[in-house]
Amino acid sequence: MIFNILIKEKMKKNIYILIILAATFLSCQKEFLKDKTDKALLVPKTLTDFENLLDNLNVFNITPSLPVIASDDYYTTGAKVNTYIGAYQKNSYIWAEDIDEGLSILDWNTPYQQIFYANIVLDGLLDIEPISSPQQEWNRIKGSALFHRAFAFYNIAQMYAKPYNKSTARSDLGIPIRLEGDVNIKSSRGTLQQTYDQIIKDLKEAEVLLPNSSNFQTRPNKIATQALLARVYLNMEDYDNALLYATAVLKFNSSLIDYNTLSKTSLAPFPVAPNNVNIETIFYSRMTTYTFGGATNATVDNSLYESYSADDLRKIIFFTGSNPSWFKGRYTGSIGTLFSGLARDEIYLIKAECEARAGKLQNAMDNLNILLKTRYNNTVNYITLTAVDSTDALNQILEERRKELVFRGLRWGDLRRLNKDNRYQITISHTLEGQIYTLLPNSNRYTFPIPKLETLLSGLEQNLR
Repeated sequence: MIFNILIKEKMKKNIYILIILAATFLSCQKEFLKDKTDKALLVPKTLTDFENLLDNLNVFNITPSLPVIASDDYYTTGAKVNTYIGAYQKNSYIWAEDIDEGLSILDWNTPYQQIFYANIVLDGLLDIEPISSPQQEWNRIKGSALFHRAFAFYNIAQMYAKPYNKSTARSDLGIPIRLEGDVNIKSSRGTLQQTYDQIIKDLKEAEVLLPNSSNFQTRPNKIATQALLARVYLNMEDYDNALLYATAVLKFNSSLIDYNTLSKTSLAPFPVAPNNVNIETIFYSRMTTYTFGGATNATVDNSLYESYSADDLRKIIFFTGSNPSWFKGRYTGSIGTLFSGLARDEIYLIKAECEARAGKLQNAMDNLNILLKTRYNNTVNYITLTAVDSTDALNQILEERRKELVFRGLRWGDLRRLNKDNRYQITISHTLEGQIYTLLPNSNRYTFPIPKLETLLSGLEQNLR
C-alpha cells in the first residue's frame, strides 16, 4: 500500500495537496481508497476488509530508523556517509540543524500513514454492530487498530517531541494527535502529556480487546500490548508500571533463544521473519529502509564492540568484519533490514532495571542472569553476576541493555531518558571529513525538527534546535 502526499506550489502561496491512496493487499483481492481525498467516497466496509487493511506489511509493522544513525552505537566514515541516498541520513549523523532539507521523510510520513489507516478502521467499525459470533473478531480488529495507532504515536514522539519529563510534560509541545480519518481536519500540536495520555489510553483499551496470542507475529495481541506499555512506561520513568507490565509479559511466556544453538558464521543467524518464527519475538516490526541500515553499512562504534567479552556469543553472532565491524544480528533474519519490534530480551531488561530501581536487588540480578546465560558460550562456566547494591545492579543492567538491544532503535530513547540523570549523562562525538560534531546531554538536538514540508502545509510550530 502506498501513501504519498504530493505538495505543489503554484503561483504565489496557493498550496494544493493531492493525497494518493493506492491499496494493494498481499492477497490482491481488494481495492479500496482510490485517489480520494474524502474517505466517505470509497472505504472498506466489512470486518474482512478492515483486517486486510491492518495486515498490509507495506504500511504497518514499520518504524522510524534515523535515530539509529544519530545514536552512539553507530559509526561511519565520511567516504561512506557521502554515498548514502538523501541528505537526511548524513544530517542525522551530525545532528544538523536542518535534517530534511525540504525532502520528504519516511520517518514522519510512515507512522502518520499508519495512523490514518488505523483511524479509517476505527471510524468504519462504528458502523458495524458487534453482535453474536463476530464480536470476538470485531474486538480483535479494533484492538489491533488501537495498538497500531499507539505504536505510531509513540515512535513519532521519540523523534519529534522532547523527552518525557513529568514536571514539564503539561507545557512541552507534543505531536499532532489525529483521531479521525477525515484528512480535512487540521492538526495542531497539543502538549507532551496529552500525547502520552493518548498512547496509554489506546494501549489499555487494546489490552482488553485483544486475545493473548495471534496466529502471526505481525498481528498485535494482548501480550504485545503489555510489552509496549512496559516500554512506554520505562520511557516515562514510571518504573512501577513498567515493572507491572513487564512481569505480566514474562508470566505468560518467558522463552529465550539459547545463542549456543545459532550459527556463529552465518550472516543471517536468526530465522527470516515474518514467515518464520523467532521464539523471542512478541511483535514483529522492521525499520524504514535507508542506505545506512543495509548490510555492511550498519557499522558499530568500536568501543561498544570491544565491550563484549570473548565468551559472549553476541560478539560473533551480532557482528562480523573489522575496522569497523558491522551488525548482522538482526531479529528480522535479513541482513538488509533492522528489527524494531518487541521481544522478550527487552522485557527481561526492563524488568531487571525496574527491580534494581525499586531496591529488589536479588530479583534484578536473577533476571539479568537468566538472560545472559543464554548469550554466553556454554562450553565455559558462566560466572553468575552479583551486585553490592542497587546502584551497582543498575549500572550492570544498563550496560547489558546497550549491548543486547543494539541496532533495535531503542538506544536513542535510552540516551534521551538517561541523560536526565547526572550519573548516566553521555556526550556523543561523530567525526566526519575531519570535523568533530558533538551532541551534549539534554541538547535540543535530541529532538528532530518537524519536516519542512509539514510546517509549510499545516503551520505546525517547529522544534527548537
